[in-house]
Parts: sequence; C-alpha cells; structure tokens
Amino acid sequence: MAESTIDQHPLAGWDKPELDLSRADWHSSSQGRGDVQIAFVEGFIAMRNSGRPESPSLIFTPAEWGAFVSGAREGEFDLT
Repeated sequence: MAESTIDQHPLAGWDKPELDLSRADWHSSSQGRGDVQIAFVEGFIAMRNSGRPESPSLIFTPAEWGAFVSGAREGEFDLT
C-alpha cells in the first residue's frame, strides 16, 4: 500500500499560533470516560485523542472552548 502524503494548510482566517505541545500537561476526564485529554498552553486549550497522542490536536481560544463546553453540557453533540 502506498503511503499517502497530505499537505496541511492553515484554514482561511486561522489566527492561532503553532503551539509547542511537547511539554504540555495533559489532563483526562476526572470520571475516566472517553479518550479525550486537554491541556492549557499559552492562553489556548488543546484537545487530543489520548489513544493516539501523536495525531493532531484541536486548538481552542477560551471563547471557543466555553462555547464547546456549553454545547456539550446542553447535549448538542449527543448522537444517541
């Protein structure tokens, strides 16, 4: 199988810096559910899949993180 190569380009309007996450202090859910970890780095919130920590992380501003958490609490992302 041929190895795929994908060029990743920043999205239009992307105003977040390239963060060095190599020394980030990652935190898992206190209830131990799911595979998500978060870290607070340079005023941003990074989120990654703990099962694949080498995969790309999502980066949120504090306002975006607040909107995400509010939506999750209200069941906006409940797919069941």
